[in-house]
Amino acid sequence: MNIQDFEAQYREAMAETLNDLQTAVLLLAQLQQKISKIGSSVQNLSEHVEEFIANQKSE
Repeated sequence: MNIQDFEAQYREAMAETLNDLQTAVLLLAQLQQKISKIGSSVQNLSEHVEEFIANQKSE
């Protein structure tokens, strides 16, 4: 393998690795957003259930 072949393989591998990293970062951002949304839903549901329980106890 000569230096040109080595350089071409190196650049291709780096480009692929950087693309994979970018994909992972984007997926992580989507996952963080989804986790936050789920957390808000659970908190909202919990508040409604607590309110329902309190109302049932006061009747």
